[in-house]
Amino acid sequence: MRTLHKAVFSVTVSALAISPLPALADIPVGLALGLTGQIAAIGEQSRRGAEAAIAAFNKAGGLKGEAITLQVEDDACDPKQGVAVANKFVSAGVEAVIGHMCTGPTMAASTVYSEEEIPMVTASATGPDLTERGLTNVFRATGRDDQQGTIAGKMIAERFADQTTAIVHDKQAYGRGLAEEAKKAMNAAGKEEALFAAIVPGEQDFSALISRLKQAGVKVVYYGGYYNDLGQIVRQSRAQGLDAVFVGGDGLSSSEFWAITGEAGEGTLFTFTPDASTNPAAKEAVEAFKADGKGDADNFAYYYYAAAQVLTQAMTKAGSADPEAVTKALRDNTFETVAGPMDFDAKGDLTAPAFVFYQWTAGKPKPAAF
Repeated sequence: MRTLHKAVFSVTVSALAISPLPALADIPVGLALGLTGQIAAIGEQSRRGAEAAIAAFNKAGGLKGEAITLQVEDDACDPKQGVAVANKFVSAGVEAVIGHMCTGPTMAASTVYSEEEIPMVTASATGPDLTERGLTNVFRATGRDDQQGTIAGKMIAERFADQTTAIVHDKQAYGRGLAEEAKKAMNAAGKEEALFAAIVPGEQDFSALISRLKQAGVKVVYYGGYYNDLGQIVRQSRAQGLDAVFVGGDGLSSSEFWAITGEAGEGTLFTFTPDASTNPAAKEAVEAFKADGKGDADNFAYYYYAAAQVLTQAMTKAGSADPEAVTKALRDNTFETVAGPMDFDAKGDLTAPAFVFYQWTAGKPKPAAF
């Protein structure tokens, strides 16, 4: 028996001596965006940014030699699909989530992540209610609708004080929220809207709405919603003789807006985060976007790059991808991103959010000159 044990022991030692060390495990992270549907162009820009940032992190050595692997899922900006994607991520054992993109599915999915204690960082879901529910794992690398809607409402009340104004929205969480906040701020400044109306998203003929706007003598329209529907409204308005100024939110920041409107979109105003491409800290991202062959990158690409940076830096500071440790790091630290330093308040919102005005000019969104 002793001889047998000795033989077995010798084989075991020999096997250990020639076997390679086990490979380090990858870190699974979910990326959830609206990659199909009417605003898929925003989803593709957002994906572009997040993937570039993760690629840079992995190239630099990842987390103690472990690389992040992104599981990319499409929720089509639909709340029901948002929940399905969240459950899919949970089943896959992701350590964290970047996204979701639109307010509706982000709200729905964040409940699932909260129950599973998975940290989530979005760079585009701007609905205030997202961070007003006491969830400890939700972080937002952009401002809120009650911030951008408020500055738009105040601007309209000041710059267009004597112009008849209408407010229109698309009935969705993002668009309706923006419209309500703009109305609230405008009314508080002493200006009343002549019309508060809603459209059906994806509609092709807006003649009835345009007729109402013309009959009311509207000269300024604040729109809560995305580039696809407003693009159609603007183009049809010009064709039908409505020469109003259109104002919207960050959902208008897509080259697809101009593709729909052409020159009819000239002068359209919208709020968005400051242009990150001009930030010296964005040099690496600028070069990555130039090299990927996908054309100009918009702010959604840069801010999803920033969201991914926030997450990877939190993992580095925590020294772990463990969800609890990463969530704590997200709450306790400041992160250096392509959009500048970011840190979060107790709700998970940025402590120093910023929105500025842009104007569509000759096919490009440029800082508004006021």
